[in-house]
Amino acid sequence: MSKQYETIFILTPVLSDEQTKEAVNAYKKLFKEHNAKVVHEESWGLKKLAYQIKKKNTGYYHLFQIEAPGEAIQHIETAYKRDERVLRYLTVHLDKYALQYADRRKAKLANKKVERPQEATA
Repeated sequence: MSKQYETIFILTPVLSDEQTKEAVNAYKKLFKEHNAKVVHEESWGLKKLAYQIKKKNTGYYHLFQIEAPGEAIQHIETAYKRDERVLRYLTVHLDKYALQYADRRKAKLANKKVERPQEATA
């Protein structure tokens, strides 16, 4: 049975934009290989870290909300551990309250995307 998970990882800042996209696409492919469906995806871009990780002060944040069987999460996290580009990662199971929060966040992001074109024309 598939459950909903939210997984976020921080990529090293020394990667180019193309290398970052390549890493994200590699994880999308990995999700498909393990029967995980991407429900939602957010790229938060380059952010300052709260503390240094591997002598880095910044990192590229990327979030996926996925629907996957439990055993797939083990394979995904093993891939994160083996990938030198990943500074940190976190995967959490979403209960009904977390799913409600995630839906509100997605709706808020959708509203922002709709509002931006109107601001540009003003």
